[in-house]
Amino acid sequence: MTVRASAARRPVITGLGMTEMGRVYGRSPADFAGDAVRRAAADAGLGLDDIDGLLLNPGLSAGLDLSLAKRLGLRDLRILSSIQSFGASAGAMVSYAAMAVNAGMAHTIACVYADAPLQQGRGSAAAYSTARVPAGFGGLTMVAGFGSINAKYAVAVQRHMQAYGTTSEQLGAIAVAQRAWAVNNPLAQMREPITLADHQNSRMIVDPLHLLDCCLVTNGAVAVIVTAADRAADSPHPAVHVLGIAQSHPNYLDVRGSAFGLSSGAAQSGPAALKMAGVTVADIDIAQIYDCYTFTVLITLEDYGFCAKGEGGPFAASGALAPGGSLAVNTGGGQLSSYYMWGMTPLSEAIIQARGEGGERQAPRNDVIMVSGNGGILEHHSTLVLSPHAPSSGV
Repeated sequence: MTVRASAARRPVITGLGMTEMGRVYGRSPADFAGDAVRRAAADAGLGLDDIDGLLLNPGLSAGLDLSLAKRLGLRDLRILSSIQSFGASAGAMVSYAAMAVNAGMAHTIACVYADAPLQQGRGSAAAYSTARVPAGFGGLTMVAGFGSINAKYAVAVQRHMQAYGTTSEQLGAIAVAQRAWAVNNPLAQMREPITLADHQNSRMIVDPLHLLDCCLVTNGAVAVIVTAADRAADSPHPAVHVLGIAQSHPNYLDVRGSAFGLSSGAAQSGPAALKMAGVTVADIDIAQIYDCYTFTVLITLEDYGFCAKGEGGPFAASGALAPGGSLAVNTGGGQLSSYYMWGMTPLSEAIIQARGEGGERQAPRNDVIMVSGNGGILEHHSTLVLSPHAPSSGV
């Protein structure tokens, strides 16, 4: 998948646009998306007329589609597409944009995610509870109570626990570590420190997942600008170089012998992205890991090779992921404590860290940053390897 081109066309991320996020009402996904793209362009020192490509990832709310281009007044685009791999979509969008820029298909591409599932007067749990019961035998599990995303992830967690002895307390260590990072993130929705006891005492959602094992629900949008290195020379912010890209889509079958809950697409996309970047796991300074649940962090770290398979629990419990630990993970608090913008959550924090703009939460080293995206019920995975330094080879 590597495309070779001149150093001038090597892809970089040069703009980051983030709207207000959280319980922000009265704005549609298209409203949020347009705002984020404008902010990203301004952040890159560009005008909207400099953009010749637009990739968008609609969330689960209706209202964001290709008409966004007209809404923004973008004309004569060389690339325009909607991409849906759920939480893996941000990494996928940057991957496609990087390849397009490198191949000369377009020179400045905006990638945006927006959603507005929260509605005033309704709890966050109602935001994703619109699933319809399918006809026939396919509806049996749903009417029996096994229809939610929480329930399906709980099965994955139970399987990992049975296979490797992973415990709820070990998952709790991930939640506690990420909240400790969020304390110093002014954009985070949840900044009050928590303890392991707080995690264990939080209400059970679906056994063994507690409330503090589950991500937030957020309205808002995030956009990034991917362009060529030569065009980023005058950008107001340091360019973030795209060193490696990869995807994997396991699409596990509900049959005996499936690796569901034991492995994820990170096992394929992680090594592929690292190889493209010409680095190893040992070279990673910061890992921004998709965290719809604490378990997603655990299994991704295992599959990337930061620890051995089955040792994710002890690794987290050791304090390695917390501020001051051996691996800076989800330095903004992630989706568990900061904001839930699907794959744009880890990507946005990676850009902030690569620029050295993390303030009190800035990691001590930021030479190589790994970013993961997870979509569906461990069905889709994307990996990016980013750096503030230009590569000697790669994408």
